[in-house]
Order: sequence, then C-alpha cells, then structure tokens
Amino acid sequence: MVFERTQKKVLLMTESLTRYAWLSIAAAILTITLKTGAYFLTGSVGLLSDALESSVNLIAAIAAVIALYIASRPADEEHQYGHTKAEYFSSGFEGAMILVAAVNIIATSIHRLFNLKDIEQAGIGVFISLAASAVNFFVARILLRAGQRYNSITLEADSRHLMTDVWTSIGVVVAVGAVALTGWQWLDPVIALVVAANIIWAGLHLMRRSAAGLMDTALPEAEAQKVTTILDQFKPEGIEWHALRTRSAGARRFVFVHLLVPGTWTIQQGHDLAERVEQHIRAALSPVTVSTHVEPLDDPASWQDTSLDRKIE
Repeated sequence: MVFERTQKKVLLMTESLTRYAWLSIAAAILTITLKTGAYFLTGSVGLLSDALESSVNLIAAIAAVIALYIASRPADEEHQYGHTKAEYFSSGFEGAMILVAAVNIIATSIHRLFNLKDIEQAGIGVFISLAASAVNFFVARILLRAGQRYNSITLEADSRHLMTDVWTSIGVVVAVGAVALTGWQWLDPVIALVVAANIIWAGLHLMRRSAAGLMDTALPEAEAQKVTTILDQFKPEGIEWHALRTRSAGARRFVFVHLLVPGTWTIQQGHDLAERVEQHIRAALSPVTVSTHVEPLDDPASWQDTSLDRKIE
C-alpha cells in the first residue's frame, strides 16, 4: 500500500513537471516569433542574438520534456536505482546549447562590428523585445518555483536560462535605444558581445551543476542537517550512528547510514529501530530512498567500516 501511494505521488509529480516543461516550450515559440520579427524590422544584430538564444530555449525545453519522461520511469533490471539522473543530462545539454548560441552571437557580432548597419524602426523593435521579455520573466518565475518545490534541476535550469534571456533582452533594448539616441552603430554589436559573455557564464554554470549531480555530490547542507538532527534524536535510547552518506539523482535523494545498537538487542528490536529512523527521514525528505545497516555497539568490527571501503585487518 505504501509503495502504491509513493508510485502514485511520483506519477502525479511527473505529470506536473511535464506540464511546466510544455509551458516553457510555448513561451519559447512565442518569444522566437516576437524577437525574429523585431530583428527583421530593425536589422539589429543584438535582437538577432536575442532571437538565437530563444531558439536555444526551445531546443532545451523539448529536451527537458524528454528528460522528465525518462526520469519518471520506474526502476528496472538495468537501472535498479531508477532513471532520475536523466535530468542531469537535460540540464547539461541545455548548458552546451547555450554555449553554441553564444558562439553564433559572437561570430555575428564581430562580423557586424566591421560591417556597421543602421538600425531601423528602433521603437517598434524595443517594444516587441520588451513584450517577449515579459513573457520569459513570467514563465521563468513559474518554473523556478516549481523546480524548487519538486527539487527538479531540469526546471530550475530552464528557469535560470529564461532569466538569462530576460537580462539579454534588457541589454539589447539598451543597445538599440543607445544607438537610436547617439547614432553610434558600433554599440549594437559591442553590447551583443557582452550579452554573449553573460550567456557563456550561464551555460558553464549549468554544465557544472549537471556534472556535480552525475558525480553523486552529497545533499545540500540544509538537507543533510535534517538527517543528522533526526539521527541524534535517537541517541538518548543508547543509539549511535556513523558512515552517513548522501547523494541525489534528480528529484530523488539517497541516504545510507549505519545504526549502532546495544549488543543485547534482538533482531526485532534492531529492525524496529531502523524502521522508525527511516520513517522519520522519509517524512523530512521526500522522495528519498533510505538504507540503514544495524550493528552492535560493543563489536570492534562495527567501527571498521566507517569509510567507503571497509578496513581490512
């Protein structure tokens, strides 16, 4: 019954995450249309760079839908810990696509820097770009809240990418406005290069986070503190603990710990303790897979396996 409830909860969460990803796709299509139209109206390479980044948003959002679908699949014989790490591939792919967009922006900007061109209908271009930015900002806030609520790096990556797009658009609007006021055509490609630098930083940040997840980085300090607090609550019962290890794979967390109990305890007593500990951790961190190993306090061998590889005497 508990397993069925957990599976149902995971399924509902996945459906919610997928809906958010589809929202990101819709926003990307709308902003691409707006920004491309603004580019053709103005001829601004800054607006072109903005449209290119939105194209990356679309590709990344599609990859997010695929990744969330794979991550939602239950464990099987080949993937006995589930498929949740698929989210890291999605965010890593998004980071790589951001870098590709940045390279295209840099190439286009350098070419325009040596081949300056007047910007036309700047007012209309600025208005359209601001409208697209408003869409991205609204969707980014929704995705960020959902990503934090469900602990989904895919949605968080999409949100932060959209916010990068918002700041990119603001920079482009400033460039187009500055060119319209001063007549300095070189400002357009120069600001586009600044935008590209910002995009590169965002892409590298996403790729670093994805690599950290694939490398089984421990849970954040705040979450790890919840686990240690729960474990310490059992010390008055004569319980000790060690060899605590944590990691995360997408939205799922994994906790492993050794529980040291009085040697006079029965197997049933040790089992009951482990069940209580695991229940408390599941209540504090969900979804989480908890594994406990019960050992006797007075056995020297119990203290020889605190490291990843057991000491060999």
